[in-house]
Amino acid sequence: MGGLRKYMPITHWTSLIGSLALIGFPFFSGFFSKDSIIGAVHHSQLGAAGIAYMSLLLGVFVTALYSFRMYFLVFHTEERMDEHTRSHLHETPWVVTVPLLMLAIPSVLSGFIFEPVVFGDFFSRSITVADNHNVLGSVAETFEGTMGFVMHAFAGPVVYLALAGVATAYWIYMVKPQFAAGLQQRFALIHKVMDNKYYMDHLYLNVFAGAGRAIGQMLWKVGDVLMIDGVVVNGSARLVGWFSTVVRHLQTGYLYHYAFAMIAGMVALVSIFVMQGIF
Repeated sequence: MGGLRKYMPITHWTSLIGSLALIGFPFFSGFFSKDSIIGAVHHSQLGAAGIAYMSLLLGVFVTALYSFRMYFLVFHTEERMDEHTRSHLHETPWVVTVPLLMLAIPSVLSGFIFEPVVFGDFFSRSITVADNHNVLGSVAETFEGTMGFVMHAFAGPVVYLALAGVATAYWIYMVKPQFAAGLQQRFALIHKVMDNKYYMDHLYLNVFAGAGRAIGQMLWKVGDVLMIDGVVVNGSARLVGWFSTVVRHLQTGYLYHYAFAMIAGMVALVSIFVMQGIF
């Protein structure tokens, strides 16, 4: 909607803190975890570790770009809502604001417990690392405390790539918003593919979900309607009804009919006994 910082100040500041933590800005929680991962991959001697390292560096820039694209578009650009929407804008209730604040605090302070968790024995009873894969151990050898870890990061490319992503987002969406629109028009096909999330949702809905629904419908019609309801339940009821219709004709209420049935039964039994005696 744009320009929400003056309507939702607490949400604005907590979103800024969350964005800074997400991009791994120094002293925020994401910085320590992200820098440790990147440092570990950089020290790795496994095959394709170099490709993984370059992919992580690219991810740092892209993460900073899209995180602060969100931040600038939502809180700092021109307002894009109508008057009716603007009249209802207000800070979120405390049931939402308090969790935001409770999450923002460790996003700022959790880096100070970073050393015992990552380089200490905090996970020693639950995670075992093979000696030949202990790249964090090699990073720990040069660890000189929290401040030293932060200062060491400025000697590498990670911090500057994150700042470059923030600066790029600021220039595109705050200074030259027409630049993004021009790129969208110039690369319309690529934008359409990415805007539709590579059509993965279409694939799942039309192929996997559609096939699942078709199979379920077939099982319902054949299994439930035809076999269970039609044959087992209704079929047995119809069979009993048919048999009862046939049998009830024998129950006429006339004495001579019953006498005839008894005589016929007697003749049949005598015939069976005689046949057995003959053979």
